Amino acid sequence: MIVAGMTHAHMDKSTTATGRQRLLPNGLAFAALAVVLLSFPANTLCSQATGSPAQSPSAGAQEPAGTSTDLFVMFGSDFDRPGLLPRANYNIGIGHTFGFLKKDPIGDELTFGYTYENSGSHGFLHTSFGEHTESAGVMKNFSLPETKTWTGYTWLQSGVTSYTGNARVQNRLDSSVSLGAILHFNSKNSIWIQESYSKVVTVPWYTTSSIGYTYSW
Repeated sequence: MIVAGMTHAHMDKSTTATGRQRLLPNGLAFAALAVVLLSFPANTLCSQATGSPAQSPSAGAQEPAGTSTDLFVMFGSDFDRPGLLPRANYNIGIGHTFGFLKKDPIGDELTFGYTYENSGSHGFLHTSFGEHTESAGVMKNFSLPETKTWTGYTWLQSGVTSYTGNARVQNRLDSSVSLGAILHFNSKNSIWIQESYSKVVTVPWYTTSSIGYTYSW
């Protein structure tokens, strides 16, 4: 901030009228010169401030590049061991990528999902015996060479599976690892294709082939 001060000359009452007339033009000239000199740098600073939008304080508050939220719905089939018995598998969940995890080798997206699986001895879509899983996971997204339409990912998940249909609900630890590919239609819509290996404590392991739709924002 530029502050201009004004000095008051205390003139003796005995000063003659001729002296006052001689000092007045000189004082006006000095005041005019001071106004010009003081206003020049102020105008320059104002023009610099208005002419440099890159210095806006909001520029540094933008969301990091690559950060997004994914809402996914997937349909697939389990192939239970032994015998490769097909069973329906439905999955819905949400994930969010974090910019500070981009270089993390394990993953850059944290997920939470719910999965329903038909655990009956017959049928495909649904029986009175169900397997309900709530799981948390971490996903690692990576690019593929020579294409921007397709990307890949690995996905580690762990949660609690509840078996229903019996006299008592049975809860078991469930862990899985997945490898998948994403077909990007645009920045918001994509198709996920994945193959998973899962293991529930006290239950034979199984694999799942799935395809699903994802909306991102």
